Amino acid sequence: MKVHLVDGTYELFRCFHGAPQAQHGEHEVGGARGLLATLVKLLTTEGATHVGVAFDSVVAPTLPRHPSAEDLLASQTPLAAQCCRALGLVMWPSGRYQADEVVATAAARMAEEPTVEQVVICATDNDFNQLVRGDRVVVYDRARQVVTDEATVRARFGVAPDQLPDVHALVGDRSDGLPGVPGWGVRSTAVVLARYGTIEAIPDDASQWDVDVRGSARLATALAERRQEAVWCRDLARLRTDLPLRVSADDLEWRGAERPAMEALCATLGDDAALARVTRWAGT
Repeated sequence: MKVHLVDGTYELFRCFHGAPQAQHGEHEVGGARGLLATLVKLLTTEGATHVGVAFDSVVAPTLPRHPSAEDLLASQTPLAAQCCRALGLVMWPSGRYQADEVVATAAARMAEEPTVEQVVICATDNDFNQLVRGDRVVVYDRARQVVTDEATVRARFGVAPDQLPDVHALVGDRSDGLPGVPGWGVRSTAVVLARYGTIEAIPDDASQWDVDVRGSARLATALAERRQEAVWCRDLARLRTDLPLRVSADDLEWRGAERPAMEALCATLGDDAALARVTRWAGT
């Protein structure tokens, strides 16, 4: 079987910003409409059979008098969760964890199941690339229809996927607020990590390096000064794969959407187009 794991928080964000805002009654529903449409597409056009969706939160905040775009997005998280439930999909609120950690844990666990042919992480967050394993665990950018496997990661970064947190700690990652170590670029980092494996294993003294890197003395000095900071950043960049998630791949089998729940949801969203696109109903 092939398992699809969806970062629902990101999907809702993408749908909210990628489609026109829409109101039904007094509520903003454009993002939720888009999420429902894209999940139906995943189940029908893309043929997903085993799906899990994770969210950072499914609780809507109290909207201020003049809500920002971020407020309007966050207000749709309960509707996003309702979309998953109505479609009959397994949905994980992350609670005190984060959605990407839930996805990472599920991916690592299900990749070990002998009945699972491939785990497909549906997201564009580069942090997920550290989870890639051969073509057994891949990251799929559904918007661009681009699949990232291990060969892609190695070609782009020059290291194995599980070394990417070390890369980001040395080079820096603006999206995650990682400052990097001065002077370290993608090429020098790839060469050094390909030889030594981890930040801790890189010698303090450049004279002990047995790889040819321009400016090695300067790089070694900078790393020696910030090694503990770099290790800390590396550990922060690693996605946890050990959350207490009690689920197997078989639990994610899609058995059809719940018609009454879907009809109620579509009434709430003011758009019943998804009803005609659902190809399987629970109990039929």
